[in-house]
Amino acid sequence: MTARPVLATLAALFVAIAPPTRAAERGDTTPGALDGQWKYYGGDPGSTKYSHLDQINATNVGRLKIAWSWDSPDIPLQKENRALGSFAYETTPLAVRGILYASTSIAQVAAIDGRTGEQLWVFNPEVYKAGRPTNLGYVHRGIAYWAGDGQERLYLAAHDAYLYCIDAKTGQLVSGFGEEGRVNLAKAIPRAVNARNFTMTSPPVICRNVVVVGSSISDGPQNKEAPRGDVQAFDVRTGKPAWTFHAIPQEGEFGNDTWENESWKYTGNANVWTLMSVDEELGYVYLPMSTPTNDWYGGHRLGDGLFAEALVCVEATSGKRMWHFQTVHHGLWDYDLPAAPVLCDIKVDGRPIKAVAQITKTGFTFVFDRVTGKPVWPIEERPVPQSSVPGERTSPTQPFPTKPAPYERQGATEDNLVDFTPEILEEAKKILDEYDHGPLFTPPTERGALNLPGWAGGANWWGAAFDPDTSMFYVPSITAAIIVKLNKPDAARSNFNFVRGGPAFAGGADGPKGLPLFKPPYGRITAIDLNTGEHAWMIPHGDGPRQKVSEIVGRDVGPLGSGGGGPLLTKTLLFFGQGAGGRGGRAGGAAHVFRAYDKASGKVIAELPLPAPPSGTPMTYMANGKQYIAVATNDQKIVAFSLPSE
Repeated sequence: MTARPVLATLAALFVAIAPPTRAAERGDTTPGALDGQWKYYGGDPGSTKYSHLDQINATNVGRLKIAWSWDSPDIPLQKENRALGSFAYETTPLAVRGILYASTSIAQVAAIDGRTGEQLWVFNPEVYKAGRPTNLGYVHRGIAYWAGDGQERLYLAAHDAYLYCIDAKTGQLVSGFGEEGRVNLAKAIPRAVNARNFTMTSPPVICRNVVVVGSSISDGPQNKEAPRGDVQAFDVRTGKPAWTFHAIPQEGEFGNDTWENESWKYTGNANVWTLMSVDEELGYVYLPMSTPTNDWYGGHRLGDGLFAEALVCVEATSGKRMWHFQTVHHGLWDYDLPAAPVLCDIKVDGRPIKAVAQITKTGFTFVFDRVTGKPVWPIEERPVPQSSVPGERTSPTQPFPTKPAPYERQGATEDNLVDFTPEILEEAKKILDEYDHGPLFTPPTERGALNLPGWAGGANWWGAAFDPDTSMFYVPSITAAIIVKLNKPDAARSNFNFVRGGPAFAGGADGPKGLPLFKPPYGRITAIDLNTGEHAWMIPHGDGPRQKVSEIVGRDVGPLGSGGGGPLLTKTLLFFGQGAGGRGGRAGGAAHVFRAYDKASGKVIAELPLPAPPSGTPMTYMANGKQYIAVATNDQKIVAFSLPSE
């Protein structure tokens, strides 16, 4: 583990800047990123992705220029060793008093001068020596920041399944934390093997002086015995274990009876691989849980299976469950809760509510009172299609929120097929009939079932944004279907009755004449008024493959939308980056651009070219009196925009 020497400029910056205030140490409960900083991955502990900055506005946003570009220190290492390559650079930097802190795809950490893009130090824990991480490989989203006792620390949950504590001033490990600056996160997890089946891709969160960490666990297991997705917490100062929340309740624990035939003993996953949120005032942490082992067949784990695919609220100091809501019973669709829940204060029928809004891959938004867990609007259990696969037993019902309406197309049905012309629609119907299909929650089959949305959503890790001034909620999503075909595995290699096989996607050129099988938009942005639960507007996220599709159809089909990234919301504007296809988007066709939208209407105010596809969620900050907007791009860089000097 190495850290490059700290440059003199960094020392000068810290001398000139006052130490953190007591308010910063105890946490501020005002929603949104404050004081021109961006101390949390989602802007604030509640993941609103909102900043109060307004220097960049509708009148001048079109004049934004690239102020600087920073090259990740991964680049030379990846040139030397192609095995370290990454398909996406998904970090969102933090900004503290003009200094940016960012993780890299291979889990290095860098400090960057927010005015110039000059690299100040790099910490390299050399986690790649543990081997290529499971699932997504070398993908990493960010770090957590903490200030207290006159110190400033960064916390990195890395691919080698260690939690590192780094001095923000020097880039060196804090030796008094854990064992010489790190904690082994796999040590307490049954069947976890560092990096091979148990890794970290998302940042931890900090609340009431404990640091809370999720995990990424292999989604392609060959056996029903797998690492459990327990959430762990550690003392922020010492690294000593504080508590563990069992993702799959063990004997005698609440929810254990939802795992039949003692399947709780061996079933794994149900982890928090994505971002979490915190209410510092309440002292609560909100955990979006994922699907249990395996994603597509549950005959080895009959029952509803708490706390899989549930939003769980726990007490930060003890890990005690305060409340939970399971959004999918006995999951068979990889409908993990994919994004940080957004904490928001809303007013419904004149009644103020401290709320939490959880977006999903399915296209639903679940909204709860974040203190009690009571749904803000009724959630109905409705009958869903049942499985015909031997040994499987699907839940007879699934929860459907009555408000807000879905923000994404749901169900592999004729109503959702591409229909630019009658001939195209008829051909699409024939393709649809080659698979089992039906409404949302149609289960996997041996023939092969079409699911819409698929495993990429709907919504995904980039999450949503909330405006505390207007109570407007902005959700980016994609229309990407998949095919789920169950096969009997080789008994010599697997003890599952069924595993997934066959073709994967049905969201790209799998329909008539090379078109996507289902209707556009292929990517969209939806604005929802959380005071009423009603949609305010929905727009396609850019043109998408407009030119290509127009040529096939023989007329201009208008904006089609494409996959994109996460939102940034300021006092004045809504921002999104977009690249060709975007992660999870199968339609392609998008330019590499950064867009500013009118928050009230969704009208594009400005469109700025990017040198490469944006892959991280953007953030904003102030440095020397100037507002900057920074976003990670797929060529392993961070690009920062600002207004030109007069």
